[in-house]
Amino acid sequence: AACAESDAIHVASLAELARAAAQSGRTVVMKPGLYRLIDELPPATMAERRRQGEFQFLTFKGNDNTFRLSGVTIEVDTALRAALRPPIHTDEFLVAGDNNVIEGLTITNIGDGTSLGGAVLGVVGRGNTLRSCTIHVRGSYPYGYGDLFGKGGPNVIAPRKKSGVHITGRGTTLIGCKLFMRSFGHGFYVQDDADDVRFEDCLVEGELRATDDILAETSGPAVQAGFRTVAVNRQGEHRVTPGYMKSLAEDGFRTYGKHKNLVLKNCTARNMRGGFELRTPTGALLENCAAEGNERGFWISSDAVVRRCRGDARHGPLLFVEGDNASIELELLPDETSMNVHALAIVAGRGHKVTITASPRGPRSRPLPILIGFAPPGMGEGMSPIFDRDARNIALRNETTMPVVVGPKASDAQIASIGPIAENKGRGIAVTRLDPPADDR
Repeated sequence: AACAESDAIHVASLAELARAAAQSGRTVVMKPGLYRLIDELPPATMAERRRQGEFQFLTFKGNDNTFRLSGVTIEVDTALRAALRPPIHTDEFLVAGDNNVIEGLTITNIGDGTSLGGAVLGVVGRGNTLRSCTIHVRGSYPYGYGDLFGKGGPNVIAPRKKSGVHITGRGTTLIGCKLFMRSFGHGFYVQDDADDVRFEDCLVEGELRATDDILAETSGPAVQAGFRTVAVNRQGEHRVTPGYMKSLAEDGFRTYGKHKNLVLKNCTARNMRGGFELRTPTGALLENCAAEGNERGFWISSDAVVRRCRGDARHGPLLFVEGDNASIELELLPDETSMNVHALAIVAGRGHKVTITASPRGPRSRPLPILIGFAPPGMGEGMSPIFDRDARNIALRNETTMPVVVGPKASDAQIASIGPIAENKGRGIAVTRLDPPADDR
């Protein structure tokens, strides 16, 4: 364990912090202030770092340390990353040791340099905790179009991504951490089958842009690409379609692979492509999480449990469900816009229990269908078509006025709904009409 506060190491430069981060069993306290990385590691040093294979700006190599960094901001000019030219998917700062606690650090990217993928901060060691850390992410190309022109292959325009926090270490805990995405990349993402990862009171926030604004451009990458998209639109064309809202980042909370005991509590994803894209088949748990203004709120898979969570359908669907046996409780927030949105929820798979309730703030007014027996559109893209997909033994409780549409590949479903059953092409669909609340009658 870290030593007592009275034995703490006090540091006042990035060089001192780097030396302390290589030790173990210490408490490290850094003098509050703005620390410009370019002052310690000027561009002229990047070629030598590349020759030495030093592709991180700072690595927390030691074990069992506590870093008290409240009031500390490390400013990273993205030109340094461009000059370093690290291998693809390399993270800038790395927590490589085990059982460390990092508290209060802010990392701020500035400038317009880019590199090939990777995140600002990677956590590869085991049992590490990030508490009250904030990261302002910049450094992707092209920025301003989301995933319209590709996200890694196939591409119309090959992107250079930049993400926020990359977790591959087991037992990682993030509490009260915030990401502000001004980059095309994921917010928090978990890979390499990392188990026992926990998020509490975390926020990720991106920016939005209407496709009408993109189509109004007269120069730049989109114009040079002829506004050709990777995903096909509902007219069967590979072209940007007016009337939609795009996030300029990727997903807020994202999984790749299997992640046992993944827990998210009191977290918020705002203005991202996917708020909570947790497609691990190993039963993610979400409690009291909020998805606001995203292209899609929650994308959930097998054995997931979603309790007391909420989201809107301002710019895209509240919910996609796939896999088997998820249990989902979502409150539909009433916020809406005039943007094109084609579904409230899309449910495929087997054995899911889905409850959607109205918000105490009031009902949504524009009708959006809950689709049972359909697949999310290709790439999850809102402007792409929606097709049929098998859905069996689905239990839906719709406590909103939104309509329900049951497709021809749905069977043996139990639907209880306040909203109308607008279409039912399924087999063995048992429908129960729910009475609206007394104040709605």
